[in-house]
Amino acid sequence: MRRTPRGRRAREDRTVPQVVAHRGSSHDTAEHTLAAYVRALDVGAEGLECDVRLTADGHLVCVHDRDLRRTASTAGLVSTMNLAELDELDFSSWKSPWSGLDDEAPDRDPDDGKVLTLRKLLETVADYDRHVDLAIETKHPTRFGGLVERRLVETLGDFGWDGPGSPARVMSFSLNAVTRVRRLAPDLEVVLLVDKAHHWPVLRPVAGADWVIGPGVQELRDHPGLGRHLVKEGREIHVWTVNTADELQVCLDLGVTAVISDRPAYMLELLGG
Repeated sequence: MRRTPRGRRAREDRTVPQVVAHRGSSHDTAEHTLAAYVRALDVGAEGLECDVRLTADGHLVCVHDRDLRRTASTAGLVSTMNLAELDELDFSSWKSPWSGLDDEAPDRDPDDGKVLTLRKLLETVADYDRHVDLAIETKHPTRFGGLVERRLVETLGDFGWDGPGSPARVMSFSLNAVTRVRRLAPDLEVVLLVDKAHHWPVLRPVAGADWVIGPGVQELRDHPGLGRHLVKEGREIHVWTVNTADELQVCLDLGVTAVISDRPAYMLELLGG
């Protein structure tokens, strides 16, 4: 029988859910930038969530979309560009396009808006002065297939975070990706993300007994039976993306152990700090 991961035991012993910053403190700061994650840490986020994609030259970078039109104003694909090419782009101006006209705005470090590699994010967490969890989502489909998970596990291994007691957990909507991570790193915690409530009856027979399940908060609101079934089955539940008091209450009513939010400071305030 697989033992319960230490991180999971710690979460289950809590009276309130763990607050995880979704792409950093992304309500206030451009998502997936170093500035967004530093802000999340400064406000007290207990975990950081990121999406990872593989560049053409084999680097894992924290980017959600497959193309860069939304966050870097270019139609380029992450998977066809080298890290050096991505490093030339601005990943933060889209969030506040008029900030350059504000004479009272604080000076911004240009490096804060550059593409963020997973390695840099891991180094930031490793050097921080308190324990911080990482929830790392691998994006699929991708031309690189399972290479994404292999590179991810290798990178975590460089920090000694691919075994028991790791602060990292790996998430995906892809059943194949979650299965692959568990095969590559049997003691690494995994989260199977669920996009639609009606997918769960299909996924349930093949989901590992100790896998965390990650439904969206809107699905839980629209389909209350999903949450009831997960609770009845004794599943640990991590919910995305929780940004309002009403959404948080849905999670509290179900006893979920982690909420992933664009607004970590607000969630911590609602939970009493």
